[in-house]
Amino acid sequence: MNFDNVRFTKDHEWVRLDGEEAVVGITDFAAGELGDVVYVELPTEGAEITQGESMGTIEAVKTVADLYAPATGTVTAVNTAIEDDPALVNSSPYEDGWFVRMRLADPARFDELMTHEAYQEMVGQ
Repeated sequence: MNFDNVRFTKDHEWVRLDGEEAVVGITDFAAGELGDVVYVELPTEGAEITQGESMGTIEAVKTVADLYAPATGTVTAVNTAIEDDPALVNSSPYEDGWFVRMRLADPARFDELMTHEAYQEMVGQ
């Protein structure tokens, strides 16, 4: 996968610019650490989310963890496929296992997030 237009947070979320919107999910590293994902609770379409605040939860066999908004903005779509098949988060975290699409309140802040190289360094890979 090409990570040129993807940024990462210290909380293991990723954000990929897609035209006027951003797609959000968790990294393959985080999915691996969590183990088998069995349930994901996401915000609803139209919800306002704030960078660094909880926007939902992810439940795996090992634990339940908060999902943190990587940016501030408005949710424009929710991936309903992971409601029916939460294992998509493990098998395809950057493609089919995304969580939400959102309109960024301040698109310029995207570049303040970590690059793929910086994220890989943070997690020791």
